Amino acid sequence: MESNKKENFLAIDIGGSHIKATVLNNDGEMLFPYNKIPTPTLANPENVIQAIKELIKTYPPFDKISIGFPGYIKDGIVITAPNLDKQAWENYNLSEVIASELKKPVRLVNDADFQGLAVISRKGLEMVITLGTGFGTALFIDGKLLPHLELAHLPVRKSKDYDSFIGDKALEKDGLEKWNVKMKEVLHTFKTVINYDFLYLSGGNAKKISFKLDDNIKIVSNRDGIKGGAFLWATEDDYCVKTFQPTP
Repeated sequence: MESNKKENFLAIDIGGSHIKATVLNNDGEMLFPYNKIPTPTLANPENVIQAIKELIKTYPPFDKISIGFPGYIKDGIVITAPNLDKQAWENYNLSEVIASELKKPVRLVNDADFQGLAVISRKGLEMVITLGTGFGTALFIDGKLLPHLELAHLPVRKSKDYDSFIGDKALEKDGLEKWNVKMKEVLHTFKTVINYDFLYLSGGNAKKISFKLDDNIKIVSNRDGIKGGAFLWATEDDYCVKTFQPTP
């Protein structure tokens, strides 16, 4: 951690369908039950922030806040959020607003980055893929978070990117059998392109994979992934992580 001081962390995982939160200690152990609520239908900043405040109002005290967010984050600012109210989130400083509202320091990263910090072994090149409302990815080298790449928006077919090819809407339209065929193709592509040492699959749809996975691929749960909220504070600010302090 940034210091050896024992601290508690409010960990918030914002998803396209649910917002999850818990309080963690330095070791990523839950000090309060893992709870979730539906993401507001109109998922603009005002409604999402209000939902977070409602979710955590009975939570125990915490020292710092960690947020995983389903979009592209740069310097702690939301650049895009394609699976929420897209236009309302463009260049929105969620870190600053949450720090001001809850009066605690905030760190904000993409949700795949966030979850990966909890589950990786910190050895070699590791990749995380989240399968939920959309498609998310994160990369780590020897435990260090690499700059986020929005691989979800790479084209797969003529008019489809990975979000639309393998996300929730595709699963609903295609059915489980066809979705698994497509998912197998996706994993083969990333195995060839990234050549990772280990791959972790997370998100609500990961458990719907029905084919045999390679030995260096593991399915992890959202409950495991939210523990990344503690490990997000393990280093000083750098290119990938920025701290926002509450305004006086």
